[in-house]
Order: sequence, then C-alpha cells, then structure tokens
Amino acid sequence: MSRIGYKAIPVPAGVTVTVNGDQLTVKGPKGEMTRTFDPAITIKQEDNEIHLDRPNDSLKAIHGTTRANLNNMVVGVTEGYTKKLQLVGVGYRAQLKGDTLTLNVGYSHPVEMHAPKGVTIEVPSNTEINLSGISKQVVGAFAATIREVRPPEPYKGKGIRYVDEYVRRKEGKTGK
Repeated sequence: MSRIGYKAIPVPAGVTVTVNGDQLTVKGPKGEMTRTFDPAITIKQEDNEIHLDRPNDSLKAIHGTTRANLNNMVVGVTEGYTKKLQLVGVGYRAQLKGDTLTLNVGYSHPVEMHAPKGVTIEVPSNTEINLSGISKQVVGAFAATIREVRPPEPYKGKGIRYVDEYVRRKEGKTGK
C-alpha cells in the first residue's frame, strides 16, 4: 500500500509557497503557479518542508494525488519540465515560425500547431522537437497532441515518437 501522501515535500532555497485556504501559490526562479486543492486535505509548511494530512482513510487517493501535484509544482518552478520528440520517416520535418509549429509528416497539407501558454518550442534540427515549460501537465499534454498527428506505426516505425520511446516492430507479410 502506498503512503506517498505522508512524504514531506522539500522546498528549495529561492522558492516561496503561499497557502491561502485551499489555494496554493508556488513562486520560483522559472515562474509562478497557482492551483486549488481539495479543502479536506490540510497543507502545512514547516521550515523548508511541506506536510499534508488527511482526516480519514477514505481520502487516500486524493491525499497522494495532492502531494504529487504539489511536488510537481515545486519541481516545475525550480527546474522545469522538458519533453523531446523525434520525427522518423522519409520527408518528415518540423519548422518553427514564432510560436507556430509546422509539421510535414506525409499528409497532403502541413499541420500547424500553436504553442499553449507557458510552453516553449525549440526545433534544433528538422526531425527533433523540444518542448519545455513549468507545468508538467501542460507540457505533457501538448507533447501528446503533437504525437497524435502521426503516431509511430509498427511496420516501418514511421511517425512522431518520444525520444526514449520503444516502438515494437511487426514482421508484415512474407509474400508466400
């Protein structure tokens, strides 16, 4: 059984955490995030740590989820989050114009996507896309949206994939 909710969250130097009822604000060197949490979970800040407590065992899932989301906020404003994507396929390429990402991935038309607020896009080469931001949820959701444009297929491996993703390959027809 997981007891992740009781694990203390360390607050590094340069990060301020403000608790206002059930609303919590985290400010750090990379930015500021505000989020509203369940009022049943009590959030206490002592020294350089944040402790969460629940009134009874029926709120175990909310307790662990609140702790994980709060830890992601602290890590986001100090280090930030990055996702790296790569395009695999002949003629597949990505271009960046301002905050608009243009993908040429085998369709009859280029696919244009606008970066959501808080996400920065970098295209170091034609086949690599780097996304970064302070919110793990927003960066991950935008990376998944880009991947949905052309998910990797199992026969030739063509498509948009995460850099560390393993694509299981199939053999295909033998022609016999």
